Amino acid sequence: MLSTTALRAHLLAARLAGTVATMRETSLRSYRLFAAGDPRVLIGITPEQTWRQPDLIGLMARKCGVSADPQHTSGHDVIDPELTLSALDAFAERIAVAARRGAPVLLGTGHPHRLIGFYAALADALSAAGCAVLTPAQGRCVDITTRFGLRTHNLDYVRGVALVRRPGVERSGCEPGAHTHSPLPVRLALAAAADAGGPLPELVIGDHGWVCGAGQLGFEAIGLADTDDPALFVGEAEGRLSVVVPLDDGVRPDYYRPLTRYVLNRACLSQ
Repeated sequence: MLSTTALRAHLLAARLAGTVATMRETSLRSYRLFAAGDPRVLIGITPEQTWRQPDLIGLMARKCGVSADPQHTSGHDVIDPELTLSALDAFAERIAVAARRGAPVLLGTGHPHRLIGFYAALADALSAAGCAVLTPAQGRCVDITTRFGLRTHNLDYVRGVALVRRPGVERSGCEPGAHTHSPLPVRLALAAAADAGGPLPELVIGDHGWVCGAGQLGFEAIGLADTDDPALFVGEAEGRLSVVVPLDDGVRPDYYRPLTRYVLNRACLSQ
């Protein structure tokens, strides 16, 4: 079993925590846009309270370990590895509860290039434990606003993990898929599951709009988030997301494998 000490060392060496690649300027811009109600940064969360940029800096300092000083405006962000480890333990506990219940689950990612392997391993383990890994609305079209304007994507699943693809760009069933923050894919998937008479997921696992969109609709959701994704941490603070793990969500895919082993071991799902 991967020890907490070994995982902490890996988090720092791989820059999943500690000094990360995400820049302070990028994070501050996200906090400013979130405070202004920009849907590109809200990604499915409708805040219950007013979040000003200083409030968000304070929240992200508590949840991630970034600098709480609003005058600190440049350089690389920092994630406290102890906060990552604590959140991974809570994340694993929610996975364990779903496995014990044999609960239906839905997994989706807006970071397929980086995180598909992490989520796919969870999907495999949960399926082996008797959970139904749901794949509603496969192949359906969803229009997502991008920096290039409105673009049509197709909802697809790779090893039980939902993602979106641009039509004609990638062959269905093959990764990686397109990067997106949009909550529209999870809304489409959940609506399709409901229209089909269920089952509906008891737990949604993922990142970006997948968990924010699900949590906003009242589904239990857990996920991963970087320091420039304040919506997930606001969702957790306001009670719509159960667990958010702070880490760099853009490192090499193989760097997430020790996290996979740790979570599955903690959830008693190692094969």
